[in-house]
Amino acid sequence: MAASPQLQEQINRLPHRPGVYKYFDDEGIIYVGKAIDLRKRVSSYFSKQDHNKKTQQLVKNIKRLEFTIVDSESDAFLLENNLIKQHQPKYNILLKDGKTYPYLCLTNERFPRLLPTRQKINDGSRYYGPYATGTAMNVLLELIRALYPLRTCTYNLAPQNVAAGKFKVCLEYHLGNCKGPCEDKEDEATYNGYIAQIRQILNGDLRIPKQYFREQMTRAAQEMQYELAHQFKVKLDKLDAFQAKSTIVSDTLTNIDVFAIASNEKAAFISYMKVMNGSIILTQSLEVTKKLDEPDAEILAPLAMQLRQEFESEAREILSNVPLDLPLPGVTLTVPQIGDKRKLLELGLKNVLYVRKEKESMNERSKDLNEVRIMETIKKDLRLKDLPKHIECFDNSNFQGDNPVAAMVCFRNAKPSKKDYRHYHIKTVVGPDDFQSMYEVVHRRYRRLTDEGASLPQLVIVDGGKGQLSMAVKALKDLNLWGQIPVIGIAKRLEEIYVPNDPLPLYIDKKSESLRLFQRMRDEVHRFGITFHRSLRDAGTLKTELTEVKGLGPITADKLLSKFKSVKKIRELSEAELIAEVGRAKTKVLQAYFAQQEAEPAE
Repeated sequence: MAASPQLQEQINRLPHRPGVYKYFDDEGIIYVGKAIDLRKRVSSYFSKQDHNKKTQQLVKNIKRLEFTIVDSESDAFLLENNLIKQHQPKYNILLKDGKTYPYLCLTNERFPRLLPTRQKINDGSRYYGPYATGTAMNVLLELIRALYPLRTCTYNLAPQNVAAGKFKVCLEYHLGNCKGPCEDKEDEATYNGYIAQIRQILNGDLRIPKQYFREQMTRAAQEMQYELAHQFKVKLDKLDAFQAKSTIVSDTLTNIDVFAIASNEKAAFISYMKVMNGSIILTQSLEVTKKLDEPDAEILAPLAMQLRQEFESEAREILSNVPLDLPLPGVTLTVPQIGDKRKLLELGLKNVLYVRKEKESMNERSKDLNEVRIMETIKKDLRLKDLPKHIECFDNSNFQGDNPVAAMVCFRNAKPSKKDYRHYHIKTVVGPDDFQSMYEVVHRRYRRLTDEGASLPQLVIVDGGKGQLSMAVKALKDLNLWGQIPVIGIAKRLEEIYVPNDPLPLYIDKKSESLRLFQRMRDEVHRFGITFHRSLRDAGTLKTELTEVKGLGPITADKLLSKFKSVKKIRELSEAELIAEVGRAKTKVLQAYFAQQEAEPAE
């Protein structure tokens, strides 16, 4: 699609530099994009002819554009992300914004506390996370509190405050969950030893804490302190159980981000796994609606950047199932084919394919329920005995009596069954007689189904009022099928529904799903029939012109039209080409006819 003169002038002035471009319609920004070369990228929207329908619609709505030059592709990536979040253009995939994830905060104080939070404050405390869900964070927090006697109070345990005896132990001390540092019952070195092990766990490395509890258990057993040894064993078992729930990938892998994407026509599904010290410590799944049928790599690239930013990943390697081009210096981007990395990627891909399948299954179940509801509504509105799973609709088409045809469309379970659609040439009716044409096609259709022993529909619809309906009823009576197949007529003007033996139409709520389905079937059979009629009418027009040539028979005319499709193309053939097709004698006849046509004055 060509750009308007004003827009083309803007495009011609674009620089060959990296940057971000914004498309506007009459109401505001509708798309934000990035480019290494602004002029080439923007020009491609208006020069390419193979855009999909959604992109064609975007281009059609562009009234003007603005652009911003940046220094690098990386800057363009970041600026594009910010602009999409700020303006939320209708044709962009809307990246998640404003969502806060939970962290675990190890406070910066004497005898540090471990607290859940959703806000990071620059007070010297150490924050771990963010975690994909509060549940994932709480599982880890409960584990640490079960393993280590950390304080939960908010006292300022400065040495002088503790020495002055300002605080008293609380219930947590008596329950054994805290060792009482507020009354100097626990020395700071031992407590900091707990904190060092907690840091290891929060970093995803369980080796040092497990080794510590194993050594303590062994020492207590050697000293015959079996109750204490059992306590350490319980804690070691808790660590083992926690580790079993997380996926251990490989001892050789360190910190890696894994992205997998799978999409269908409407949406893309993304899986993100954060791997630290060979263990998967975080998983996240996303679904985004596709706006312009974007390729998977184009969808995943900005989401990968955002997920790394949100979950504060510093991994120097990214694995994905599609090639990515991200402006991340020092970061390796890989599509692994073999080994542990491939297994890790397949795990992510397996997860995302499962999510996609479940979503599609949910959509299908929703469609099935919707279709059943529509059929139940039709049954109720028309007071039918059976659920109308099989409905057929008829319409006639002719032009001033020429090429009279009819069409039938079939819906099964409230959906078009195009393999059951039928065209009919009207054989027994002369002239434009819709009533007799309707009788003929209904009679032919159900005589054939009866002869073949095929199943009959639970509802028949004829496009028309009382006249067409009465002829359909007559056809069914002549076939001894009256009473077996319910039949109704739908009149175009007021969308009235006529039923046999009732002079007054049945009015169905304009918002009813029954009426909407009847209208859809009526429009579909009209489209199907008129397309067939036009093809016959056009073919008849071409054949009439050639068959009027004296000395040229219908077989020769059909042969030429079948090969060259139009009289115009036949007229443009050279003498040698005509001779090769129809011989020398018929070539002279055609040339004389064409010469006569050219000599006649135009009216």
